[in-house]
Amino acid sequence: MVEIRLGAFPPLEGPVPAPGTQARFVHAAADAGLDHFCTGDHVSFFVGAGFDGLVSATSLAMAHPAMPVYVAVYLLPLRHPTLVARQVADLESLAPGRLVLGVGIGGEDPHEFAICGVDARTRGRRMDECLTVLHSLLTGTPVTFHGEFVDLDEALILPKPRSPVPLIVCGRSDAAVRRAARLGDGWIGLWNSARRFAEVAASIDEQATAAGRRDHPRAHAMQVWCGIAQERQRARTLLATAMERFYQIPFDRFERYSPYGTPVEIAEFLAPYVAAGCTTFNLIPQSPDIETGVQGAAEVKRLLAGT
Repeated sequence: MVEIRLGAFPPLEGPVPAPGTQARFVHAAADAGLDHFCTGDHVSFFVGAGFDGLVSATSLAMAHPAMPVYVAVYLLPLRHPTLVARQVADLESLAPGRLVLGVGIGGEDPHEFAICGVDARTRGRRMDECLTVLHSLLTGTPVTFHGEFVDLDEALILPKPRSPVPLIVCGRSDAAVRRAARLGDGWIGLWNSARRFAEVAASIDEQATAAGRRDHPRAHAMQVWCGIAQERQRARTLLATAMERFYQIPFDRFERYSPYGTPVEIAEFLAPYVAAGCTTFNLIPQSPDIETGVQGAAEVKRLLAGT
């Protein structure tokens, strides 16, 4: 059997889940045997929606004494890395060894960057600097860095995390893959084929070797929107409605990479990714209710583990 780690996002019912909804989700996910909670991050996405990824991660971590939280993905170029390092160090002290921080450049909504005072055209270069500085600050040693966007002298964040916080790079572009190879602890795939996943994993290995890294990035994952219901058309409708509301574009732009149907159908869709070497999945399930989504995700995990 393959060891599969699978987590899920809480329901998308507004900017943040209502307290009662989050409590139901937390208990259902832990009882079902999921491996981690997931949360995303946006400041003001298209219609002003969003929630701070590290605030949300803290809320989820405090709602359960043991479950890890996977932030996927945090828009690091919108923040100053010193402030992010402070938050990450604090959260790790509250929930030791339970945080995974996925980072990405975003950019689907340029207005989100504009209202934060950031030129969206610079987000890749900003990410490189911010990720470099964040890695260094989390070691608990003084950091001096003079770049295009970040300028620091003797910056220090203490206490340093007792357990290293994995920093995982998300992105479909070749630039994101290069960034994962140079600066990340792994890569998160989104809207890509199983073949692309295998190609990226191999490319990261090659590029890490070329960069002289001894600690090759290995913590790769797939992030997948999915619709889970007993009726396939019902599952598609739930998924399409949620994604169109969130991204403000037609569902057919995503449908190729966004499975829907019963847990068996979702697992069949994801099995090629397992064959390509993926063992960690972050599901964004859209279902008639919390229990159906969580139980369905847990069944997907059991089915994938047997592939």
